Amino acid sequence: MSTITRIDVGPRMSEAVILGNRIYCSGMIPEDTSLDITGQVRQALAEIDALLAKGGSDKTKILTATIWLSDISDFAAMNQVWDAWVVPGHTPARATVQARLNDPDMKVEIMVVAAI
Repeated sequence: MSTITRIDVGPRMSEAVILGNRIYCSGMIPEDTSLDITGQVRQALAEIDALLAKGGSDKTKILTATIWLSDISDFAAMNQVWDAWVVPGHTPARATVQARLNDPDMKVEIMVVAAI
């Protein structure tokens, strides 16, 4: 059986779990929910970059991404930040949906799975 490695283990969840050659990241959220959608997306993506680095991966190895927006009308603005961040030719499979997030000021949460 493969070893399971947990990164930034907390009482409720781990920020990421590594099994085999994959890293499964928890949903990353912005630290500053007073920011607009572009600022919140930038912060969430920076958190993803940092978490992937801790696990020995990077954004070029993302396999799938799931994005939750509190307001789907932010889709175009979110995509502008995403498109500037993602590496051309290394775009993952992705889904984006509208959802009620746990903090009413939070506009985005992003979860990824990447290869190592």
